[in-house]
Amino acid sequence: MFVQIILLIFIVFLFLIYTTGKHNENYWKKRGVKLHKKNKVTGLSWDFFTTDKPVFQIIGDLYKEYREEPAVGFGNFLTPSLLVNDATNIQHIFQTDFQSFNHRGFEINEGDHLADNILFMNGNRWKLVRQSMTPIFTSTKLKQMFHIMDKSGRDFITYLKDNPERLYGNAIDSISTFCCAAIGAAVFGVESESVFESPFLDVAKRAMKFSVTMNIKALIMNVFPWLSKKLNFKLFSEHEDFFIGAVKRIIRQREQDKVQKHDFADMCVSLQRNGTLKDRDTGLELEPTDELLSGQAFFFFTAGVDPSAAAIFGCLLELGRNPEHLKKVHNEIDTAFEKLNGNLSYESVMEMEYLEKVLCESLRMWPPIGVLNRQCVADTVLPVGNIKIDKDTKVYAAVYELHHDPKYYPNPEVFDPERFSSTSAQDSNVYMPFGKGNRLCVGMRFARLQVKTGLIHFLRNFTVKTKIDGDRIRFKKDPVQVRPVNVDIEFIWRNI
Repeated sequence: MFVQIILLIFIVFLFLIYTTGKHNENYWKKRGVKLHKKNKVTGLSWDFFTTDKPVFQIIGDLYKEYREEPAVGFGNFLTPSLLVNDATNIQHIFQTDFQSFNHRGFEINEGDHLADNILFMNGNRWKLVRQSMTPIFTSTKLKQMFHIMDKSGRDFITYLKDNPERLYGNAIDSISTFCCAAIGAAVFGVESESVFESPFLDVAKRAMKFSVTMNIKALIMNVFPWLSKKLNFKLFSEHEDFFIGAVKRIIRQREQDKVQKHDFADMCVSLQRNGTLKDRDTGLELEPTDELLSGQAFFFFTAGVDPSAAAIFGCLLELGRNPEHLKKVHNEIDTAFEKLNGNLSYESVMEMEYLEKVLCESLRMWPPIGVLNRQCVADTVLPVGNIKIDKDTKVYAAVYELHHDPKYYPNPEVFDPERFSSTSAQDSNVYMPFGKGNRLCVGMRFARLQVKTGLIHFLRNFTVKTKIDGDRIRFKKDPVQVRPVNVDIEFIWRNI
């Protein structure tokens, strides 16, 4: 009897796999879209859990196989999922028809305070909170914050002098330490003698470290949101006591000191003083509680440290193996310091044209995030291929592969900053190192300024050499990020 039950369960399981795969195949066939027939049920999720590849490479393999198709469907259980390859369709999704694709494709559960931020929020709630956050990243506010970033850079060089072991091996860790200090000081006003040993950095590292458990949890939240709600999954609950407690203390201290630092803490005080957030168009109201503001702070910090460190690392990686470009950047930085008698200003950073081109090109080659995705919230049609997209369909763009496609960037593996001699190159439909459209990273301008300031201080004091272990670059298995694992950067003091 027991054997018969097991056999019956197995037969039912196979039947469900077959019918689901057939459903997915027929679904896209009716819409004139090819379906990637490998793993028609589990699709890319199966590849991620059974291979050592990061998601951006799995998506990238799909992109390369179907590059000439405007889009290709793939298995994602019963959720219609589509990799969009055509540049016009990508523009349509992320900008032109934003109203139909404003959802991140991820739902958090109530009470997941640190995940309740503008990265995961959707709809009018996202719009209201994002509008409240943007004032901190205006040109005026960034200019006011710059002296703190500059001080963080100078202090970090002193820190490296006092801790020379940080110069040898694991460069990404040293770079992350700088980014942590810069964000902590400029955004949260956290300044102390031990800023480079900050517990915030440990939280940021652990929060962005995707374990098997976290990957499974994220998969369930992504594919089976009903089950996630039933199990009441929370993404970052282990960090709530520390992070919410820290933000509360910072806000209360700022209220008591009554000192304006033009940073995130000031904005929190201002929002709470002004009371309920209101959306005039929809009537939506939201209280700026300590928990809500802590969620935004957590996003700025975790989403600021890791991608910024990755951007600096990618830039130094390319300069370290392209000495002719490194020399040009050194000359530009040295000239700026000489003009200002060894100092740095916001204006001088913004005027470094070659550094800007170098950063743009390194972000093309090493985008911090390798894949972007959205969920359709209203039935619509993609223009190229006249592809009907139903509500709840999930769409993806292979950022890393688009950045490395010779159709858009001739000789894509060649580091060529002159690709970005004109600002129009940054406006390309396929250039997306910080996202695209209305959900473009809200802190992009802050991040670029911080990254450039960090690069300037690093390269004012060091020359760099890139070390690759092996004959090709390998990547960390990760659901989101692009992280080389067999590459390091050697820092060598300059005689200046």
